[in-house]
Amino acid sequence: MNRTAFKALLTLLLAIMLAPQAEAQLIKKGNKKLNAKALLAIERQRTDSLTSIIEEYQRRESDWKKAWFEQKEEKKENPRKIFTVDYTPAKADSLAEQLKLQQVDDALQNFFNDYVCEPATFSSDASLDSLYTARLNDMVSPIHLPYNELVRSYIKRYTDGSGLMSRVLALAQYYFPMIEEELLKAGLPVELRAMAIIESALQAKAVSRVGASGLWQFMPVTARAYGLEVNSMVDERFDPYKATVAACKYMKALYNMYNDWSLAIAAYNCGPGNVNKALARAGGNPQSFWDVYWYLPSETRGYVPAFIAANYAYAYHQSHGITYSEPPMPIAVDTVQVTRLLHLGQVSSTIDVSTDALRLLNPQYKLDVIPATNKQYTLILPANRVTEYITRQDSIIAKDSLYLKEYLNPGAVAKKMTETTTIYYRVKKGDTLGAIAKRYRVTVKQLMTWNKIRSANSLSIGQRLRIEKR
Repeated sequence: MNRTAFKALLTLLLAIMLAPQAEAQLIKKGNKKLNAKALLAIERQRTDSLTSIIEEYQRRESDWKKAWFEQKEEKKENPRKIFTVDYTPAKADSLAEQLKLQQVDDALQNFFNDYVCEPATFSSDASLDSLYTARLNDMVSPIHLPYNELVRSYIKRYTDGSGLMSRVLALAQYYFPMIEEELLKAGLPVELRAMAIIESALQAKAVSRVGASGLWQFMPVTARAYGLEVNSMVDERFDPYKATVAACKYMKALYNMYNDWSLAIAAYNCGPGNVNKALARAGGNPQSFWDVYWYLPSETRGYVPAFIAANYAYAYHQSHGITYSEPPMPIAVDTVQVTRLLHLGQVSSTIDVSTDALRLLNPQYKLDVIPATNKQYTLILPANRVTEYITRQDSIIAKDSLYLKEYLNPGAVAKKMTETTTIYYRVKKGDTLGAIAKRYRVTVKQLMTWNKIRSANSLSIGQRLRIEKR
């Protein structure tokens, strides 16, 4: 029973209880005597009124108990109902985005503010060498991070104010959480994330002069060996997630081969064949990169020192006054599975996300087309646009004829995915077919077939060679 009902009932009860006194006062004023029959009738009326009040109170109390019991039973059947919040899907997406942004920011700040700190004490030598050595010693890692003059030269390169580390740190907000997660899943040291800095400066679309591509700079043959799809429509070397998974497998295999991280890191750069030759030429019992340093290719000699310096610059960027901005792509993202042909333009023209943002998030689709004819592919979207994509899928599909005219025939898509790209190379002094084939990751026989060469020794300076690449 609520307060108002109870108050009304109490008022009525008091009125009936006070009625005899009021009546007696009236009789007294009028000096009017009532006979026994009249008095009995008045008393009966008073009793009936009191009984009706009690019955009304009991009825209301019963209703209140019944309502209370029903409410209690309802809570038992649906205990979460009381906590349900009426979020719209768009609001739920927004909250998920904010949570992801907060998690990434907290992870970065915790690393920089808590894990990496200034050494408690320094040696008596106050030079930069002493400072760098102390800082690297504080970065306890399964990977040996020694300091020497070569490492110092790379530290200077990464911290010289050129803007390189600022750009890297901006992109690290998006890429490093994913890279670290995959390294930990594979049981690898998280410090290996710095290899992506050396390989590509965290540019997912990076391509080297010899055709190595992506964050981890895979050549096509190595990429395919580790399960990455490379063709005219899709190049998963540019897919940050899949390329990272492949890189983890490759690095794990290299470490199992050498049981030393400095040699494994060197082998990632120049290949295990070159590292094995260096080990053989060094003689004795070489144990690390530094033991075979002079027997490695010149580029690889700087690779491990650059790796150490990149780890240092990432960890201690604040000490060098290096700042960074937001990354060019949204940090909070989610994925949807695509099971049909889809052009990125269909998505960007229907929901509130730009084509440029979609390209940054999905760099593996070379022609802006997801060729999901025989298998499903992943589309990465900003987390706050996933619901909009799902609810507006019919509108997106309705634009097939506008964006996919040349791809609506599945046979045409399959043909395009097997097409090759033709490039041309001008022979220079000192070139051999073997060296050119190795550079472009093809065989000498293929070069001879494509260019109708009968003898591998018949090259001439200035000769134009045709090279077909998928």
